[in-house]
Amino acid sequence: MAGQPIDPEILPRLDPEYVQFHNKYIAHLPAPHTLPWNPNMRNGETVPGAAVILKVGSVKDYDLSKTKVRVFTPEGTPPEGGWPVYCWYHGGGWTLGSISAENAFCSRICTGAKCVVATVDYRLAPEHPYPAAVEDSLETLQWVYEKGSSLLHINPARIALGGSSAGGNIAAILSMQAAQLTPPIPLVLAQLVVPVTDNTAQTTGDPYPSWKECANTVWLSCGRMTWFRDFYVPNASDRTKWDCSPIFAPNELLAKSPPTWVAVMELDILRDEGLAYAEKLRSVGVPVAHKMYMGAPHQILAMDGTVLAIGRELVADATRNLAEAFGTFNL
Repeated sequence: MAGQPIDPEILPRLDPEYVQFHNKYIAHLPAPHTLPWNPNMRNGETVPGAAVILKVGSVKDYDLSKTKVRVFTPEGTPPEGGWPVYCWYHGGGWTLGSISAENAFCSRICTGAKCVVATVDYRLAPEHPYPAAVEDSLETLQWVYEKGSSLLHINPARIALGGSSAGGNIAAILSMQAAQLTPPIPLVLAQLVVPVTDNTAQTTGDPYPSWKECANTVWLSCGRMTWFRDFYVPNASDRTKWDCSPIFAPNELLAKSPPTWVAVMELDILRDEGLAYAEKLRSVGVPVAHKMYMGAPHQILAMDGTVLAIGRELVADATRNLAEAFGTFNL
């Protein structure tokens, strides 16, 4: 059975720490998209190399109508008005991952930005295709806003969103949906880490050169990305809808997005659509900051343990950016 060797054109550009880890732990494993679909694929570790989960004040799960949410609360007493809160949407191509994915990251955000973190167990494709993930995620945001003061001791005026990959897609969409609600849910920040912004992107590299340049990159190759896409959005006509591909949102709606931080990886097929989305937000007046992590592949957010210094850098950057938005930096 074929493994996942590093493409010789990608190899010299990759972070050396990543190369060493990949060759030891990943290269011999078959890529999921080359195997027959089996939901048991979700039972393994989504991305190897995560840090340990830090101790926080409490961790509690809450059931919603079709999903559940896991809430990390900092140690200590809430500040006057309540904790700021960060709603996080995990990656996994809308197909893999779970409420336990990226919990190490959630614990670091909770302690480092001194905020409650709510991570969502949205329903997954192919059993629950588009728009189930967005519907569950929006319900969670509304639950946090409406119930959070009494249940979680949060301040509903200090809500931020974030997500990685498919979760970054969801966070971008919710950033706009929040503004359409009655009443609107005010957001102080959106953090989009390696987001999927255009579900019509093609391997030709037009209009996103990274889809061609990085076609055979590690982890998220074009083959794996289209595998995810076909499970999540089997109806091609849905792929241009803005609640599937946020880059197609009308300008007047994009302009209602909160200040946004976008993180992209140099050796990721999603790099250029993330940058294009940042530029589109900027063009309609949304305050945007972005950073590209050189030599990094798609999945380094979840590789912030002893594995990758660049993964730890990304987590530290996200934590600081969020803490600055909440006013909790160096408190």
